[in-house]
Amino acid sequence: MKKNSQASLLGRYIVADPKICHGKPTFRGTRVLVSDVLEQVASGMAWETIIEEWNDSITKDAIKEAVQLASQALLKHKDEFVLEPVAA
Repeated sequence: MKKNSQASLLGRYIVADPKICHGKPTFRGTRVLVSDVLEQVASGMAWETIIEEWNDSITKDAIKEAVQLASQALLKHKDEFVLEPVAA
């Protein structure tokens, strides 16, 4: 099977380009990994601080989109994350 060598637009601000960061999702026009920013959000870091940490290369709207896409992915793939069944 031939690997796709083109960038995939995952949202308005997020892309996956095989030529950038091994195809992991990044914010468009940067090498900032979406997963790194989501980790910062999860740790409770203020979005303004996250933006400063990345030298204003991402925006609040870009972070919002990352959180929304992560939420959609979790809902779609929830069964892959189950550690053990919970009694009803």
